Amino acid sequence: MKTDRITRVNELLRRELGQTLYRVIHEGDINLARVTITHVITSPNLRSARVLVSVMGDEAEKKRVMKVLKKHRADMQREIGKNIGLKYTPKLSFHSDSSLKEGAEILTLLSELDDQAEEAKEQ
Repeated sequence: MKTDRITRVNELLRRELGQTLYRVIHEGDINLARVTITHVITSPNLRSARVLVSVMGDEAEKKRVMKVLKKHRADMQREIGKNIGLKYTPKLSFHSDSSLKEGAEILTLLSELDDQAEEAKEQ
């Protein structure tokens, strides 16, 4: 039962963080459309949460986005505390997640293999 609650809290935090990004971060050079909150992993006591963030772009942009997220961490925690009715608002820590980029690369490779197989059939 406890894992079901943690799973629900993780999903609720992920959705709320996605919306909070647009309310809190107003940096002109950051394109928030390229930022995705992929997972939130909350500790069993709900005191801390590890937020996995995927950023589409080069390494410089990823570093810039992660720096801005860490800078606005307290503001985001405050917003989450207002909008979610938890006894404790978890302390957020942001970490880079490259799973979406890796998935896109795999899909590209599979597409290329499919194209090569089509060409081999035609010959």
